[in-house]
Amino acid sequence: MPELTMGSLFDGIGGFPLAAVRNGITPVWASEIDPFPIKVTKTHFPDMVHVGDITKLNGADLPPVDIICGGSPCQDLSIASCTRAGLQGARSGLFMEQIRLTKEMRDADRVRGRPDELLRPRFMGWENVLGAFSSGCPKSEDFRIVLEEIARIKCGPIHVPRPDAGRWEPAGRIILGTVFSLAWRVFDAELCEASHNCAAIPCVEFIMKSLNEVASLGM
Repeated sequence: MPELTMGSLFDGIGGFPLAAVRNGITPVWASEIDPFPIKVTKTHFPDMVHVGDITKLNGADLPPVDIICGGSPCQDLSIASCTRAGLQGARSGLFMEQIRLTKEMRDADRVRGRPDELLRPRFMGWENVLGAFSSGCPKSEDFRIVLEEIARIKCGPIHVPRPDAGRWEPAGRIILGTVFSLAWRVFDAELCEASHNCAAIPCVEFIMKSLNEVASLGM
């Protein structure tokens, strides 16, 4: 199986690239705007290209990758937020930039004549805070939007319903025939006896390991 490649959005100090290389995946490029984290990742991943501000990028112009990952800003989703603006907030709303960029890259692959089942990226990963489950209006609407927007990358204008119980379970999945599947899982910070920032590491490790396993099955 060819080695998988990855692009990292909202890269920070390189959590996704770190998890990628630990699982045999090559980080090709990263998008980050804070100078200090960029210095950190340039030290640890000297071959990874830094492409700049996500709001100024066009996915069609980036090197195509098998996986696009990102942990978009959590401030507006977090229960610690004063406003709980959610996806309507200026920071957490940047999740939609990840969706836009992913669609642009896939559309460019389609124009190049690549078959639909091989359009890149084939996989997308998103990491965020538990508050994503409860933010939005009505309550919990934001996570429904996240799921719907991800599904629409592949499946067009479909509708993802709210959960019957009125709240999101800590783990779940969406399977649409043989063409699309999506899964989510909550990781507890106690996994590493630290804060959310550290809990993100086992989370992205799990994502990378899972994607590698799925790709090895030819899915």
